[in-house]
Amino acid sequence: MTGAGPPTPIGSHAVMFSHLAIAFSAAPTVTHPAGLVAEATGGGGAALFQLGILLLIPFAMYFFLIRPQRRRMREQQELQRSIQVGDEVITTSGVYGTITGEDGDTRFWLEIDDDVQIRIARAAIQGRVNDDDTDETADDSELEPADTDAVDDD
Repeated sequence: MTGAGPPTPIGSHAVMFSHLAIAFSAAPTVTHPAGLVAEATGGGGAALFQLGILLLIPFAMYFFLIRPQRRRMREQQELQRSIQVGDEVITTSGVYGTITGEDGDTRFWLEIDDDVQIRIARAAIQGRVNDDDTDETADDSELEPADTDAVDDD
């Protein structure tokens, strides 16, 4: 038999505490000339490294998660403030249209088709429609169908 005592369940806190108690009790002690007893442990550097890693995690989360999200929110708010009458926009629900008027500080009139206007919130505007996006769709619609007379069916 290797263990002296009742077995402890796996995964319980008792296992962790018992292992820590064994580790600390097995550490050699050194008696100083002043009569003080000190434990000689060599794990000080590892503990300092672990503490450094734990302190590094919040900084990493700030720089990789929180800061970019704040930047995106700030850019979105600036875009929504800069929208003017006549701008072609896309809403968060995917509706394309042209701003035809303002209805207070928080709403716009959006023309989505000829003589079809809807009222939307300023916060519902996702972005402006770039001229590049409309040029690509226009180029696709200008393509002529393939010449089907070139293939002879005999």
